[in-house]
Amino acid sequence: MAVALAKCMDLMTTSAVREILKVTERPEIISLAGGLPAPELFPVEEMKNVTIEVLEEAGGQALQYSTTEGFTPLRRQIAARMNRKFKTDFACENILITSGSQQALDFSGKLFLNEGDVVLCESPTYLTAISAFRVYKPTFVEVPTDDEGMIPDELEKVLASTANVKFIYVIPDFQNPTGRTWTWQRRRQFVEIINKYEIPVLEDNPYGELRFEGEILPSIKSLDTRGLVIALGTFSKTFCPGLRIGWIAADIKFIEKYIMIKQCADLHTSSMSQRQISKYMELYDFEQHIQQIIAVYRQRRDAMLDAMEQHFPSDIQYTRPQGGLFTWVELPPSINAIQLLTISLRHKVAFVPGESFFPNRHVPNTLRLNYSNMPEERIYEGIKRLAAAIRCYKAD
Repeated sequence: MAVALAKCMDLMTTSAVREILKVTERPEIISLAGGLPAPELFPVEEMKNVTIEVLEEAGGQALQYSTTEGFTPLRRQIAARMNRKFKTDFACENILITSGSQQALDFSGKLFLNEGDVVLCESPTYLTAISAFRVYKPTFVEVPTDDEGMIPDELEKVLASTANVKFIYVIPDFQNPTGRTWTWQRRRQFVEIINKYEIPVLEDNPYGELRFEGEILPSIKSLDTRGLVIALGTFSKTFCPGLRIGWIAADIKFIEKYIMIKQCADLHTSSMSQRQISKYMELYDFEQHIQQIIAVYRQRRDAMLDAMEQHFPSDIQYTRPQGGLFTWVELPPSINAIQLLTISLRHKVAFVPGESFFPNRHVPNTLRLNYSNMPEERIYEGIKRLAAAIRCYKAD
């Protein structure tokens, strides 16, 4: 008798990034693929001290079941930091701790989506958000996007002509995959439009604090007067991804629903991890830690941009991000990035083809590059190898 699996399994695919990362475990491969933080910046020695402190002060509670909402001191710390950094107005009660921001994306699909509902997103957008939502069988509509963000006139056209839009998913700061950041004017126009149509928004902000130049822009949530914006955050890019601590920040009406969903999923997120991060912020300067990350990533971004300027052909375009982890490359239309990846791996360099970042469109001549995980000399060498692979592709 054949084992019958749920139909939703047909909608699940392996992550393109994770599959590429398996290849990049070979030491001779220079990986410009995954969105991995630099492991040498993890505060290993400090975390040893933090762990001892947590276990000595509250070992029984840290290793016990906990509340679904999360560790109250950490929720207060998150709310205070968001209010200070992104001009929001959150209290502890507005914060739900999740097992990484990926869990927040999955919970949002559970909260909002029925089969056939519509999700609006930037074009391109984060590929694993597409995967998280796709299980719930929505229709994706890509809203045209330029260097300043989602184009307001195009968004209004879509909303005026599309029924059953359940939410809009956006990454306004150093977007994955493009590295672009929405301007202040675009943020204001966007909120005016969502208020008009009363459409919920998922504002995903894993990278907003990692700004290399200029001032941090107020979040879309800071402009929200109707409680429509749900803000998603994580410590994965500013601290330690292995701890798997993210959060949802929203009006109570949403948080109450998310709590019920989480109780059905995993009861609560790691008590130990939550207490470790909270204790770290008590004992050490978290802002200084972020500044150290910024300094390193700024140098690595500069190294990548310099190398592309030197070695890429003039018919290749790429973004110049002001922060975050990624730059986005547009190749000539004649180059297929998936085919290029095969050649690049022979040259011992890896990237992520861009096609997976489009839920509907077929855009084969794009790719994403990461600069956070490799030192500058490896980035220079990786771009030289990629340029050589492009030359080989054109010569075939």
